[in-house]
Amino acid sequence: MHETRQPAAVSLAMRILHRYFYRANLCFKTIIMKWITRERPKIDRIASPWLIRRFVDAEAEFIYAPFDTVRQRAEELNAIPFDIPDVEYTHYGQECTFDYIVKKHRIDDPAIHTLATIVRGADTDCHNLASQASGLWAIAAGMAHNIDDDYQLLEKGMLLYDSLYTWAKYLQHEKHMQNPFENLLLDVYQKFLHEQKGKSMPEWARELKEIIQDQIETNLALSLKEVSESLNVHPSYLSREFSKYFDNLSFGEYIRKLRIEKSIELLKDSKHSLAEIAYLTGFSDQSHFARIFKKQTGQSPLTYRKNLIKK
Repeated sequence: MHETRQPAAVSLAMRILHRYFYRANLCFKTIIMKWITRERPKIDRIASPWLIRRFVDAEAEFIYAPFDTVRQRAEELNAIPFDIPDVEYTHYGQECTFDYIVKKHRIDDPAIHTLATIVRGADTDCHNLASQASGLWAIAAGMAHNIDDDYQLLEKGMLLYDSLYTWAKYLQHEKHMQNPFENLLLDVYQKFLHEQKGKSMPEWARELKEIIQDQIETNLALSLKEVSESLNVHPSYLSREFSKYFDNLSFGEYIRKLRIEKSIELLKDSKHSLAEIAYLTGFSDQSHFARIFKKQTGQSPLTYRKNLIKK
């Protein structure tokens, strides 16, 4: 008899435990951290909620209230007040609430630290801290002017800071136009594509040579990649045609040759360090410069300079 009742007892116990943990789980899920701050947000009171949801608590709820009611409502709602005086999550010295959240929750993402400087500059009117700060302020002020509902403003702001974070993490070294003289190159290669064959030195090649000679002095990274893409021509085709009129050198080889020639002139002036010469001639760093220089001349830049001094 005992053996026949045991499965039923076990089943009943399992159902009771399942119901208990199911209800406990529901109660747990309903505990959502609330945050409250002043109404009509612009910079810090949009950026800080974004940071909290993305890096601290994805389910966080945010409440905007008139300034003189924030503390009272915080107590009533058991919410965390932020970006108001005399609370934990607020400004400290020159830093804003966004900065405090980064430190408090030990967010070590380099992109967030880049973002923090921009937010601080925009929120404290110190636009010299980051070139993007004035732009962020302009966009935030415009959004706040156009959107009356603070919660709609927060929703739009989340998209804004998602985009700014993506830029800081993946795109901050990209430029809208990788080469400022890109349009000049496009014009030159348009001439090339329509140039009749048979000339020893076509007009497009002479003009391109002049442009390169001018631009090499400004330390720009010259590239044919975007030019070839814009013209829908394979880069190797352009490189092959280029070499016919530039000492049998590819575009990149020709540019490196000009940079080395420029570096040799700079090495004659002892006031420039090797690191400065590397920068002035467009190399990524001193070691890259030294490697290319030795490949072209058979000597390191330091040895070359020493030999110049001996003469």
